[in-house]
Amino acid sequence: MFELHPQLAQDCIAVGDLPLSRLLLMNDSQFPWLILVPRRREVTELFELSAADQAQLQAEMSGLGQLLKDTFNADKMNIAALGNMVSQLHIHVVVRFRVDPVWPAPIWGKLPPVRYEGEALEQRLAELRAVLGKHFNFVEADK
Repeated sequence: MFELHPQLAQDCIAVGDLPLSRLLLMNDSQFPWLILVPRRREVTELFELSAADQAQLQAEMSGLGQLLKDTFNADKMNIAALGNMVSQLHIHVVVRFRVDPVWPAPIWGKLPPVRYEGEALEQRLAELRAVLGKHFNFVEADK
């Protein structure tokens, strides 16, 4: 059975499920930042997924990246799988702007997170629901 790594559960807000992946919102309001976590047990690397799961994950990454780029009018999308701190396979999909506080540097470890609060969280989740549409299985966000 799939279990989300405790660090991801602590740092993120569950948004819902795509066909393969759990979609999480990183609880840092400084960046539109989502994370895809394939719902597969004990997978730490992309190449450990079956060929079908690799293709599905690629489709989810590309689709989500395009939706976020268009929605937020991004200057650049950062899509990455690091796993140095959390070994469970997860893909960061981060909207970047030339005017964001750390551009052009990577976002990791540059600034302390600014957690979503109340209405800001509701607004971000509403934006995501609007762009992801009716074919997405949403879950209630942890508040």
